[in-house]
Amino acid sequence: MRLKFKLFYFIMLWLSVQSNVSAQAYETIQNPPPVIKGLSDDKLLDIVQKQTFQYFWDGAEPTSGAGRERYHADNIYPENDKSTVATGATGFGLMAILSGIDRGYVTKKEGLARLNKILNFLEKADRFHGAWPHWIYGETGKVRPFGQKDNGGDLVETSFIAQALICINEYYKNGSQLEKSVAKKADLLWKGIDFSWYRNGKDALYWHWSPEYAWEMNFAVEGYN
Repeated sequence: MRLKFKLFYFIMLWLSVQSNVSAQAYETIQNPPPVIKGLSDDKLLDIVQKQTFQYFWDGAEPTSGAGRERYHADNIYPENDKSTVATGATGFGLMAILSGIDRGYVTKKEGLARLNKILNFLEKADRFHGAWPHWIYGETGKVRPFGQKDNGGDLVETSFIAQALICINEYYKNGSQLEKSVAKKADLLWKGIDFSWYRNGKDALYWHWSPEYAWEMNFAVEGYN
């Protein structure tokens, strides 16, 4: 009997949620985008890739050129985070821009200038033993705490930037003098991350370190987490 009651409860809950979602969708999507029919897999991937690039290119934080924590098309930011840069998003953005350059979404000159702008920002932004914090104020380069004790280096977020920096170095290291200088800058930035420090003297890498709270968050990076 209890099993039947639980099953009935979950069915009713599911129907309630579906009804609410459907009503919201009807109310908010007044002019849905047109459906493009007959796309091949390759064409669909091209569209996704270009729009992903466009998000990081057009939606970048303007002072730094880096990837924002979020972008609101209506320019309304209830949490006052319009200029907040996310380290992980910046790593994704660097990779997207590099791909966009290679695919001709922007000119090589424009793309290189944007990458150089972001690297200059990362060079001057707050770092903690080489690692960037989760959030950074794009206008100043200063850390914006992600939480009370999460106000220092974030190794996981930093790793997304590190991967992009390695790719930038490989892409430009045999190019023109300007391209080589950008490659060198990227190489120095990722090599400046003190991974040994983030071991905390143990056989593991630790997610966070704070200048105020040290290792109190105590999150070891392990497995698929």
